[in-house]
Amino acid sequence: MATEVVLPRLGLTQEEGTILRWLKPEGSRVGKGEPLFEVMTDKATLEVEAPASGVVLKILVAEGGTVPVATPIALIGEPGDAVTDVHAPAPPPPSGGPVPTEAAGVAGAAVAGEAPRGRAPEGRIRISPRARAMAESQRIDVRTLVGTGPDGRIIERDVQQAVAARAAGAVQPAGVDSTAASAAPQPASASPRTVSAPPPRQIPAHAAAHMRGIIARRMLESLQTTAQLTLTTEVDMEETVRLRNEVGPELERREGVHVTYTDLIVRAAAVALREHQAINARWEGEGVHRLPEIHIGVAVALEEGLVVPVVRHADRASIAQISAAIRDLSERARGMRLRPDEMAGHTFTVTNLGMFDVDAFTPVLNLPEAAMLGVGRLHRRPVAAGDRAEIHTTMVLSLTFDHRVVDGAPAAQFLQRLKHILEHPYLLLLP
Repeated sequence: MATEVVLPRLGLTQEEGTILRWLKPEGSRVGKGEPLFEVMTDKATLEVEAPASGVVLKILVAEGGTVPVATPIALIGEPGDAVTDVHAPAPPPPSGGPVPTEAAGVAGAAVAGEAPRGRAPEGRIRISPRARAMAESQRIDVRTLVGTGPDGRIIERDVQQAVAARAAGAVQPAGVDSTAASAAPQPASASPRTVSAPPPRQIPAHAAAHMRGIIARRMLESLQTTAQLTLTTEVDMEETVRLRNEVGPELERREGVHVTYTDLIVRAAAVALREHQAINARWEGEGVHRLPEIHIGVAVALEEGLVVPVVRHADRASIAQISAAIRDLSERARGMRLRPDEMAGHTFTVTNLGMFDVDAFTPVLNLPEAAMLGVGRLHRRPVAAGDRAEIHTTMVLSLTFDHRVVDGAPAAQFLQRLKHILEHPYLLLLP
């Protein structure tokens, strides 16, 4: 009997999803747990695994189709199985209950007893969509790769390293006779060549339009339902630069993390939020609700749009822990492997456009938060040091806040405290 594939509920608030692309067309064989299709929800684009092994007998929802949760979207079975006997959709999990791991099937989720080198039970290879596309274009046999991503998943970096190794003569392209290749003259020594970045992942126009529609609705809702005001201040980052240059290499040696300025700003914001709880709040009903926990969202730009993974309990985390969390979340966001719950529950957001040479900008609130911090570029300029001028590294911070929740003076005090912490960054090392 054919197994029915239904659209899983991938988040507590998800009601529907758009089929972005089928990774296995009709007539192809798929293994249980192998990536089957990509779906776009209101929070993310995710890869979903097959619930059973067999042949994809029939695809019921074409790419670009948007259907409610629990709707049958495909049938998996063996040749000869009936394809017209579609069972009633399974009911969604109760509101507030856990999302079944097997039903969700998000690629990259931890699996007990997972085999090493990026492999999962039954010989399945865990690999991100970007890495798979790059491996195919570069003719790299993914079975030879060692996955360094979460849960041993193969990521772009692993493929890039294989391409570099092949350029040095260590690895042959997939499908090439290794015996014949080894007989060819090889240079006595070779250094790895620079690996060019893979081409941007192209998505169908309907998917891009769907995501833009979601972003448009959220931005309009944010501007129409809140009283937004933005304050800016310039920060002398000279001491923060010095701290990063001195402490960063030691943290990289001891903890294996590469500390960025975004990591330090998130840590500083968490410390300041702990002292100014009026900012860590939201408007609920007809009043203000202050939140006991500090969860900071970090905006990550993708080709399809913007996602905001969340660093939980950021005020309790060290610089190294924040750095590791942001790197992991950002990498999985770009590989479409974030779970919806990892993009929910934020109480404050940091968005950085400094890498695009932006000095200052006005962020739009990430609902339901009451405040959001915009980070501009670091640049060298003359500043007054007593009676003389010195060249320092400075940066502009922009704080957008909901005036219904907090008044201008408390918001300014928070921004002032954040500026003070960054100008005296050894405060970031305190618990």
